[in-house]
Amino acid sequence: MDDESTLARPDLVGPLLVRVTGDERWRHPRAEMVVGGRSNLTYLLTGPAGELVLRRPPSGGVLATAHDMARETRVQRALAGSVVPVPRIVLHDEGDLIGVPFYVMTKLPGLVVRDTLPPGFTPRRCRELGEALTDTLADLHGVDPAAVGLENFGRAEGFAERQVRRWSRQIAATPAKPVPGLDVLADRLLARLPAPQPGTIVHGDYRLDNCLVHDADGPGTVRLSGVLDWEMSTLGDPLTDLGMLLFYWEALARLGSPLARTVTTSPGFPGAEEVARRWSARTGIGIGDLEWYLAFAHFKFAAIALGVQARVEAGAMGGQTVDDLGDLVAGLAGAGLTIVR
Repeated sequence: MDDESTLARPDLVGPLLVRVTGDERWRHPRAEMVVGGRSNLTYLLTGPAGELVLRRPPSGGVLATAHDMARETRVQRALAGSVVPVPRIVLHDEGDLIGVPFYVMTKLPGLVVRDTLPPGFTPRRCRELGEALTDTLADLHGVDPAAVGLENFGRAEGFAERQVRRWSRQIAATPAKPVPGLDVLADRLLARLPAPQPGTIVHGDYRLDNCLVHDADGPGTVRLSGVLDWEMSTLGDPLTDLGMLLFYWEALARLGSPLARTVTTSPGFPGAEEVARRWSARTGIGIGDLEWYLAFAHFKFAAIALGVQARVEAGAMGGQTVDDLGDLVAGLAGAGLTIVR
């Protein structure tokens, strides 16, 4: 089993950090895995110079188009200075140094909120957080791709159909038992494609625990200090982001997923319908086809869950473990079919 230090290779990354930062104190950093991510591996690098964050793919083979370090690096560099808060990229390596592509970014202040709220987090703060999460996504969708150099970051035409076919291929390429209902769900999604939407920058996996939360004393002070995990970002249909956010907001909790728990059903948070209306009002984009996007979110997360299971079983996740996800995936397929039925 690869240990954390071997996968992060601080012995090699440290001297490179010295070269790019000019700070000799980065020569011998310590590396500690940040537990929580189930796709790319994230490490906290610490040393006398402070803290940085390293991202790299899992060990072993990965599926085509997955775990794209260059994509994460490019979009975060492009969004630096925009209304969307992102870490600053310190360095990016294509794989020559440690055998796989990786990048290092600044560590932003803030908390990752997963399955428990920070101490003393009142319902008022929950509402502020829910609104901040919604507004930041809408702000991302309002960024002009050409203005930040991302005009060729993807192809928006036919995005919804390509997404269904792409995740179908990912499911087929994942070594897992067939799940009844997933093929039927894919067919129904393809038969009921929504109206085309103007292309925007999309995150691809936007949810609360892929963001950093800043909370200070006083009203109106809860905000997002950073949006993380951009490996699925591209140009595409912004409603796919909204559908995934709403899926994480309430639907996933009903399925009891061990992969992504949420606090957004806690008192104070706006409901999913209110989130959708707020996002629509801020972006000017209609939500008449929202059910399709919710069903697609179930399908996409089923594909993600199968991939997580396969990587964990292959020992590619730095020692992380996960319970068997077969029942979850079957539940996702059934719930998605109910929506489009």
